[in-house]
Amino acid sequence: MTSASDRSSRTAHPDTVQQAAAPVLTAQDEVVRICRDLLRIDTSNYGDNEGPGERAAAEYVMGLLQEVGLDPELFESSPGRANVVVRIPGQDPSRPALVLHGHLDVVPAQAADWAVDPFAGEEIDGLLWGRGAVDMKDMDAMILAVVRQMVREGRKPARDVVVAFFADEEAGGTYGARYAVDHRPELFEGATEAVSEVGGFSVEINGHRAYLLQTAEKGLGWLRLVADGRAGHGSQVAHDNAVTHLAAAIARIGQHEWPMVVTPTVDALLRGVSDLTGLAYDPKDPAGVDRLIDALGPASRFVGATIRNTANPTQLSAGYKANVIPGRAEATIDVRFLAGHTTTGMATLRRLAGDKVRIEPIHEDIALEAPFSGHLVDSMVSAVLAEDRDATVLPYALSAGTDNKSLARLGITGYGFAPLQLPADLDFPGMFHGIDERVPVDSLKFGVRVLDRLLRDC
Repeated sequence: MTSASDRSSRTAHPDTVQQAAAPVLTAQDEVVRICRDLLRIDTSNYGDNEGPGERAAAEYVMGLLQEVGLDPELFESSPGRANVVVRIPGQDPSRPALVLHGHLDVVPAQAADWAVDPFAGEEIDGLLWGRGAVDMKDMDAMILAVVRQMVREGRKPARDVVVAFFADEEAGGTYGARYAVDHRPELFEGATEAVSEVGGFSVEINGHRAYLLQTAEKGLGWLRLVADGRAGHGSQVAHDNAVTHLAAAIARIGQHEWPMVVTPTVDALLRGVSDLTGLAYDPKDPAGVDRLIDALGPASRFVGATIRNTANPTQLSAGYKANVIPGRAEATIDVRFLAGHTTTGMATLRRLAGDKVRIEPIHEDIALEAPFSGHLVDSMVSAVLAEDRDATVLPYALSAGTDNKSLARLGITGYGFAPLQLPADLDFPGMFHGIDERVPVDSLKFGVRVLDRLLRDC
């Protein structure tokens, strides 16, 4: 970058100053700056359409894409809830398109709980800190850096790529991917596959590096439990107490032991872990399955919740005064069902809730399971191994959810692949929605190299 004095000198003496051509920036040169800039934009999503929104980040993304000559579209689902989409023509436009997507919102952060300002985007000891560093402004930055380099160099991806940056993923995607799918489906015309977050990161298994490619994710259910009872004075005998009814239901649901279920994706993962560790694998042996999951280290946080359904009480609300028995009490539960287990899982929840408590949906979405095979999977595996040839790539299921759920409504098969080579001692999964989010700078540079390879061959 030249200084203001340099520019002034050239203006004053055009015949005596000869300037060298500006260096062409690569994705590895840009990715850290882009990620830092995104981290410094507060896009906290508090749910219920509250928060600063994604508009400022979306405008930043628009500028980066327009700067290299692309023509992206920004559209809002609600004031401030902005999405950005651009289509990049591929070498073979007859092939189905690929959607490469990220989300611009983040969960809120309490600054007092952090070692650094969560929105300062500080680089400390080779790591970039900030809310969204792992979920998922790191991947947003990698996508932007790779796309900018590709366009500057005049290269086309192997096929058409729809690049999308969505709002509202952290609250279910109502104002983001779901809105785009329902109101702007033409943007994804011809697309059959998608790549996004929470996969492609490395873990150490018995001294061997493995990358977990996300091929499945559990279903989502945010449900409200409602108990009605007889309101009255707090000093009276209350046989029909809404709080008591609700508390009993919550205790039953929260303490319920869901049976172990090994899905095809988890089965493939555990077989791979067994090969790397030498530990025996029997899908009917819960203790053996737990040992294999423990061998995944920090990644066991994600994987351990994918061998059974889960239902966790998360919110409670009842009453308005100490001496008044309320006539209504409510709670919220976060339910994650395995693919194919929603109907039986809901029947279990209704039984546990009992006849005094009803269940109302707040937000629900489907489980996904995609094959660990095909050209796209082969391309992702090859791209990783080209940068880390002694590694292994294994499929895994995500206990949470992504915007791939919304794209599935258009028949698009989604994968999680945000490639990062990570230090073995970094608790990467533990930082999702946690404090002190940080990502190694070298991991970002590794990621852009892998993504660039993927787009050449996808």
